[in-house]
Formats: sequence, C-alpha cells, structure tokens
Amino acid sequence: MHAVIEELGKIGIVPVIKIDDVEKAVPLARALVAGGIPCAEVTFRTAQGEEAMRRISGEVPEILLGAGTVLTTDQVDRAIAAGAKFIVSPGLNPRVVSRCVEKGVPVTPGCSSPSDIERAIEFGLEVVKFFPAEQAGGLEYIKAVSAPYPNIKFMPTGGINAGNIARYISFEKIHACGGSWMVNADLVNSGDFEKITALSREAVRNLLGFTVPHIGINAGSGEAAVKAAELFGSLFGFPVKDGNSSVYAGDKIEIMKLPAAPGRHGHIAIGTNSIWRAAAFLERKGIAFDPDSVKKDSKGSMIVIYCKEEILGFAVHLVQNK
Repeated sequence: MHAVIEELGKIGIVPVIKIDDVEKAVPLARALVAGGIPCAEVTFRTAQGEEAMRRISGEVPEILLGAGTVLTTDQVDRAIAAGAKFIVSPGLNPRVVSRCVEKGVPVTPGCSSPSDIERAIEFGLEVVKFFPAEQAGGLEYIKAVSAPYPNIKFMPTGGINAGNIARYISFEKIHACGGSWMVNADLVNSGDFEKITALSREAVRNLLGFTVPHIGINAGSGEAAVKAAELFGSLFGFPVKDGNSSVYAGDKIEIMKLPAAPGRHGHIAIGTNSIWRAAAFLERKGIAFDPDSVKKDSKGSMIVIYCKEEILGFAVHLVQNK
C-alpha cells in the first residue's frame, strides 16, 4: 500500500473542506493540526481550492494534504503542482485514475457498486471512497458489498459525523472516514478556528474511543494476589476469578501473581477502538512504544502494545475495545 494511503489510515479522519476565502486556508489547517487531525482534503468545489492547497502546502507542511472533487486530468495536474499528496474523486473516472497512476499519486475514487470496485481493482487500487455513504446504504451496505473483495478497503464519505464515526471505524475494512462536520462552511467562513479545533478533538476522541478496561496491581506472588483479590471481594462484593498469571476482583481490578509483571507497581490498560490508529496518534504526541511487547490474535491483528515509559510506576498498554 502506498505510504500516503497508509498514513491516511493511521489518522483515520479526512476533513473534507470547501474554501470560499483563501485567507482562511492556513489558519484552518493549523486548527485541524491543533485538534489532532493532521490531514485535509481541499476540494475543487470553489475557485479558491487550488490556491488554498498551495498555501497550506507551503505554510503547514505537517498536514497531509489532498485534493477532493477532482473531475478532470487537468485538475489532477493542478492539484499535484499545488502540493496535494493524494487525490479523491466522487466517482470512478478512468481518465482521472489513469493520470494519477501515471503520476504515482495515490487516488481514492468514489465506488458504490461491485462494478466500480472491480474497475478500481484493475487499476491496482487498494482503497476506494464510498460516496455518498449514508445515503447509499451506510455501513451495512459496505459490509455486504465488501465480502467478495478481501483486499479492498473503504473510505466512506457523506453523512459521517461525530455520532456514527466510531461505528464505521470499528469495521476492519474501513480505512478512514471522510467528513465535514468539524469544518462546515459556517465555521470556516466565520473564522471560528477554536471551534474547529474543539470539534476535531471530539472527532478524534470518538474515533479512538479511549476507555480504562482494567488496572493491574503487582502482588509479587500468587499467594499475595489471591489474598488481595479475596479482600476486594469481601469488602465490595466483587466476584473473584483466579487465573494462571493473575486474579481478577470484579472485571476492573487485575492482581498479578508474577514477580516480573510489567510495571514497578502494576499496569493500566487503555482500551481503544483501533490499537494501530491509537498508537499512531500517541506517537505523534511523542509517546514511544515497545515493539517487543506486541501481541497479536490468530488473524495477525495487534491486540496489545505497551508504552516504553511508565507513569508513576505503572506500565501502560493499549488493548482493543470489545
């Protein structure tokens, strides 16, 4: 998969932007970055789009910039010249896709039928846009139509919002979601960039869905672990469940039997809707992870990864929300 498309998947959200005033482009891009979404798809829906791309590319290089509503090969060329790193189109125009392939620029064309998907496969594409997502059948349609195509992933756009993005992103074949609710025209035109940053942060929270499934406490021995779990049970009525390496008191308190358990005092599990996206999000904040701590399921999907640094003597690891 192209590195740019991989990065889109790690970010998980692609803000779809219509620029009416080019002076708003750079502060808008900075507001998105501040909100945790270093990505923008600037559309050709207005005459300001091309210049907006050029300014964002020049002044906010940390943002992954794409061009949207690309309908012609001329727009492909202009978008690339303006600094766009990926191309998005509402439908599958063979000439547009061919030009992108020729130029080596990743493209996600709109596909809403098996015929469209198969044409995309012929071009060697691995991710396609699904548009308009909600109006065309939503997540259930994507689940149905994707079944024969195990190597294709989708970027649904159209009707995605703060309330349903977590449901979409939970499906393994959703690569990222496009949306404009955090960058709607009223906010952009009024210059309410603080609100855009706040909505972007909310979108990231909804996407990643951080929770605290359990906290682990190091007891140092099996005997001490059982004794502590039974004390929690007798005091608070928590059921005690004994296991090989730990004892649970209820479903949130794990008491470790092993003397070499992770963390000086124990560990804190942070649940998320997507471990690999959450890890990428935290890495952008400067958090390092221990590659040797990765655990995978039978399908090869990551289910656990530990941060390198402890917090107050507690190891911290990500775990997939159930």
